[in-house]
Amino acid sequence: MILIPAIDLLGGVAVRLAEGDRERATVYDSDPLALVRAFASAGAARLHIVDLDGAFAGEPRQLTRVAAMIDEAHRHGLLVEVGGGVRTQGAALAVLDAGADLVIIGTMAVRAPAEAMALCERCPGRVIIAVDARDGRVAIDGWQERSHVTAAALALDAHAWGAAAILYTDVARDGLQVGANVAATAALQRQVPIPVIASGGVGTLADLDALRRAEIAAVVLGRALYEGAFTFKEAMQRC
Repeated sequence: MILIPAIDLLGGVAVRLAEGDRERATVYDSDPLALVRAFASAGAARLHIVDLDGAFAGEPRQLTRVAAMIDEAHRHGLLVEVGGGVRTQGAALAVLDAGADLVIIGTMAVRAPAEAMALCERCPGRVIIAVDARDGRVAIDGWQERSHVTAAALALDAHAWGAAAILYTDVARDGLQVGANVAATAALQRQVPIPVIASGGVGTLADLDALRRAEIAAVVLGRALYEGAFTFKEAMQRC
């Protein structure tokens, strides 16, 4: 199972939100570049970056800073996936032009599925579809609105479009360290042949054990690392 540390940017600093609520942000580091180097030194092979300002604004807002982080990550041999406010094909291409190996789209996949499909066709193997769900339905617009689309339906669409992977987040668990929604993640993985990346709620090494037993391909790690529940090296040894 691939472990992917997350760096969420809000106002240029690394934070974690609780359930996607910007009013419940905890600041962890004022130097995102140092975080990139720290994760590389700990053995990470891949990095997950989210432009939270972009997610709330509806368009990328920190591309210059993100590009610098990508350059630093590439110097250390890390692959980088980037999301946050990527709601048009132009925005997605700008993220890829900034050096991202993979771009993450969510709201666009619900509001403009034809555009999402066209992006997958134009950039094969480089588009991840975010399935951010609350009670089985996909949350959009920075998780501020719940759509009529089910997580299962969007996952099937993502596979049909040729997406590289699905990023599944249980919004109600994100940033709370209450345990990943293993059952829902595994159920989604059984429905599609492309990798499903777990996100949201991991708080202990036992949570990683449960995801690994469920044969989940990868997991994004956030607050548990920043709060010291376990180190990245400990997680690597466990997996």
